[in-house]
Amino acid sequence: MKNIKLPGFLLFLAMGFFLIGCTSDPIVGPPGADGINGLDGADGVDGVDGTTSCVSCHSNSFREPIRMAYVSSGKNRVRSFGTSTRCARCHNNEGFIDLLSNLYIDSLGFAIVNPDGYGVSNPISCTGCHDSHRSFDFENDGNDKAVRSIAAVDLLLDPNIQIDIRNNSDELGLSNLCVNCHQPLNSYDIPGPTADYEITSSRFGPHHGPQSTMLEGIMGAPIAGSVAYPGRGSAGHRQGSSCIACHMGPTTDGTDGGHTWVPTENTCIQCHTSGPPSEVTDLEEDMNRLHQLLLAAGSIDVDTNRVRGTYSAAVAQATWNFMTILEDNSDGVHNPNYAKALIKNSIEALEN
Repeated sequence: MKNIKLPGFLLFLAMGFFLIGCTSDPIVGPPGADGINGLDGADGVDGVDGTTSCVSCHSNSFREPIRMAYVSSGKNRVRSFGTSTRCARCHNNEGFIDLLSNLYIDSLGFAIVNPDGYGVSNPISCTGCHDSHRSFDFENDGNDKAVRSIAAVDLLLDPNIQIDIRNNSDELGLSNLCVNCHQPLNSYDIPGPTADYEITSSRFGPHHGPQSTMLEGIMGAPIAGSVAYPGRGSAGHRQGSSCIACHMGPTTDGTDGGHTWVPTENTCIQCHTSGPPSEVTDLEEDMNRLHQLLLAAGSIDVDTNRVRGTYSAAVAQATWNFMTILEDNSDGVHNPNYAKALIKNSIEALEN
C-alpha cells in the first residue's frame, strides 16, 4: 500500500469541505437596518381603479364616434396645396405640428413652418391638434384635452395684435388652438381709407377664415358711417362663450356638435331663449344690396370672384368687408353688431 503524502491529503480534505459548503444551505446572518420610509401615496377614489378615468377617453368605443364626426366635418380632406410653406401651416398635419412646436422661427421672431416645404400633403389628423396632457390633475388644473397649444395667438395680418379667447366658458383657452388657422392670412393688406387700391388676385380678401377676428371685432375695413363700431372684444359671444362652447357642444344625433363643429340648437338656446338676435335678421338683405353695388363697381363678378384692377379706396374697402362677412360664414352670428356696421357703412360709402 502506497503512503499518502501529507500535503496532498490536506489539499484533498480542503476540497471536500469546499464542496460541502457550496451545496449546503448558507448560514443566515443577523437582519440589516430598516430602510427609510417612503412617501405616502394619494388616496384613490372608492370603487375606481387607477386606469378607469383614463380609459373613459382613451378607448376605441369612446374615440370611434369622434373619428366618424371628424370625417363628416370634411376637415380630414382639407389638404390642397399643403406642401407649400404658405399653406402647410393649416393644410398639412406635419406643418401644423411644426408651427405649434416653434421649431422654425422667422427673422421677426415669429413661428413658421419648415421653410423647405413638405414633400407630402397629409391632412390634419388627431395628432395635429392633440399631443399630451399638461397635467393629470383635472380637478385642480382642468382637463386640457391634450390639445397642442392653448397659448394666445399673434395674428398674421398684424403680429403685434394678439387674440386670447379665454373666459368663463373656456378657462384654459382651448379655443386658442382654433385661432391659429381661423384668422385672415397675410396674403393681402386691408385697404386704407384714401388711396386707390389694386386688386391683383381673385382671392383678394381675408382668405380663408376670419372667424376669430370677427369674434374679436377687428380686421375689417373701418369705413366711417352712420353705424358705430362696437369695441374690441365686446361681443356677447366673445365675452361669454367661445369656439369650443358653441361648436363642440353635446351632439343631438351624431351629425352636429363635438368634432363636427356644427353648433347644436340646444347649445344656442341656453342663452338665446327667444331665437337669433335681431341684429342678424337684416344682414342677408344688406349683403345682397352690397353685392349689387360691388357688381356695378366691377370689383367682383357674378360668381363672387374678385376682379383684378385698380379701384377707389371706398370700393376696395367695401369689397374687403363683403368678403369678410362671406368668408366668416356665420351670417353675422359671431359678432352681429360688428357685421352690421361693416356692411351698412360699406353700402353708405358706395351709395353716397
